Amino acid sequence: MVSLLLVDDHDLVRAGIRRILEDDPNVRVIGEASTGEEAIEIVRTAMPDMVILDVNMPGIGGLETLRKLIQIHPQIRVIVVTVHTDEPFPSRMLEAGALGYLTKSCAVEEITHAIDSVMQGERYLCAEVAQQIALSRLNNGGRSPFEKLSQREIQVMMMVTQGRGIQEISDRLCLSPKTVNTYRYRLYEKLGVDNDIELMRLAVNHGVIRDRIGRCPAGVLGPVNTTAGAASDARAVFWDNPAVRHLSVISRFP
Repeated sequence: MVSLLLVDDHDLVRAGIRRILEDDPNVRVIGEASTGEEAIEIVRTAMPDMVILDVNMPGIGGLETLRKLIQIHPQIRVIVVTVHTDEPFPSRMLEAGALGYLTKSCAVEEITHAIDSVMQGERYLCAEVAQQIALSRLNNGGRSPFEKLSQREIQVMMMVTQGRGIQEISDRLCLSPKTVNTYRYRLYEKLGVDNDIELMRLAVNHGVIRDRIGRCPAGVLGPVNTTAGAASDARAVFWDNPAVRHLSVISRFP
């Protein structure tokens, strides 16, 4: 029997996956976690065979969680279940050690197929993700600008777009504040942005933070006012609502 840990910051998602897996006699859900930090502590003690992991979560996020889980328990098998189909997320999670990658729009039975395949030592990608990876590699001109980023740069970028301060990012990733700032400005240079607000806007337009606010078409945020006062006001408006679930919040950006 496969012992499995569910990791997702949405209670409803965890409950839904748990209900699906209750019908599988070969799977036993041994626990749930809503953050990467919680997942790491559970894996240290319970050592499950498998983890089902989201990408975009509070705290250290899915990518860093995946890396730490594999460091703690090298034999652990991880299946990513997320809304993120666009690159660079699938490739980066697979490169970091995930053996499966599903979207939350997959058919119910696909999650059990993925578990069976991964436990047999195979990789499993849902059709949508496999197609995205193939198209991305065939059509370099249509690639996301975020594909330029290293794994560490993606980790820093995700935390910046979650509103984490430099010191908090430093503490969570065990990096010096100076190093975090170096990564931050390297992000700006690679992505062609000048500040955190423009970074946030680019991330929204490319679906990078759509777990929180839904997918937004290009330009939905409108022009960005980069004056210090406007940037400060925009941050306050955005981060006062950590879930940022309603597009009405976005419309208040300058």
